[in-house]
Amino acid sequence: MLLIVGTVRLPPENLERAKPVMRAMVEASRAEAGCLEYGYAEDLFVPGLIHVKECWTDQAALDAHFASEHIQTWRGSWVGLGIGDRDLKVYEVNSSRAT
Repeated sequence: MLLIVGTVRLPPENLERAKPVMRAMVEASRAEAGCLEYGYAEDLFVPGLIHVKECWTDQAALDAHFASEHIQTWRGSWVGLGIGDRDLKVYEVNSSRAT
């Protein structure tokens, strides 16, 4: 399994305009084969900071995601929304357990 965790930033005043674009991205991604989890969450204390968490079954599923039309649309919206600071990392996960 691949886990992607990180953040993206946008100017807080653009958040309401970004939400429909983010929703479209999340919904389309969740419908993809190999997507186990996909979500964005607004930070409670830092305006404009969005936490990203994705889980994919394997690299092939992630590669298909990166080639999808909806990710191209999402990436195409970044300039207009002021998204410029992205910090995302991919982790290979072999197992999980409840805490």
